[in-house]
Amino acid sequence: MDHSGHGMSGMHGMHMDMDMPPFTLARGLQFSGDPFFLIGCLLALGLYGWGVVRLRRRGDQWPVVRTVAFAAGVLTVGVTMCTKLNDYGMVMFSVHMVQHMIISMLSPILLLLGAPVTLTLRALPTAGRGRKGPRELLVALLHSRYMRVITHPAFTIPLFIASLYALYFTPLFDLLMGSKVGHIAMMVHFLAVGLVFFWPIMGVDPGPHRPGYVMRILELFMGMPFHAFFGIALMMASQPMIKTFEHPPASLGVDPLSDMHAGGAIAWAFSEIPSVLVLIALVMQWYFSEQRQSRRKDRAADRDGDQELVAYNAYLASLQGRGR
Repeated sequence: MDHSGHGMSGMHGMHMDMDMPPFTLARGLQFSGDPFFLIGCLLALGLYGWGVVRLRRRGDQWPVVRTVAFAAGVLTVGVTMCTKLNDYGMVMFSVHMVQHMIISMLSPILLLLGAPVTLTLRALPTAGRGRKGPRELLVALLHSRYMRVITHPAFTIPLFIASLYALYFTPLFDLLMGSKVGHIAMMVHFLAVGLVFFWPIMGVDPGPHRPGYVMRILELFMGMPFHAFFGIALMMASQPMIKTFEHPPASLGVDPLSDMHAGGAIAWAFSEIPSVLVLIALVMQWYFSEQRQSRRKDRAADRDGDQELVAYNAYLASLQGRGR
């Protein structure tokens, strides 16, 4: 069998290429710790836990649901990157696509539902007057122009789409798959893109770009057709389109073309799952925020005889006066 098509991916794919047994879920989920992601996951859990403990000691509450969501998010990253899925993902496009979808669309949503930024801001102590501690630096970063740019839909939606098309349909993908560092960088990129894309949409953590609910739902759906089309393009292909996966190890018993079609189907089907999850979360947030606001308004109206309405009418009158 000619391995030249493997190009660079053969280099570190080779040690597992020798004879990998055919893929099954049980084999895929065996532990094989990638040190980079393993340490990252443990650090994330440790720091989050530290934040929750700090709040509790202070007598503050932190919703258990958020902790569970964050832990689940870290777990999905761990399962994607620290198991044999990662080994199979180097030689089978369909498995790689499962990894990509989880780490770019499921993990970010769960991590964001854990509200890590809010927790950090509440857990870090404030520095003394005129001093800048970690908390002040984080606040400055959240309000920075850089953050405004990278969380704006004009940036996140094209980035989300380019991460599919510009990567898979150009030689860049094969280049990154050719080295361990390249592969890790690509996976970190997928996770980061998912986080900046879903962060303004989920709206759980404070951020520079905070659109209303209708805009958020629109943002969510603007990216999805491109995802679906990407999946369909792969499913319709008449020959393998990605060099890395042209010659899977014979021991896998995989036909590269049908494996690519399977990967396309996964990309297409999976893009719907997060959309539904996020939509449910958004509608619930919207509902609760409306409830909270109407309760607040009722209380205020009871206290001050609807002073807000009087003030609002006065404000409108002043605007009219200024307009003249």
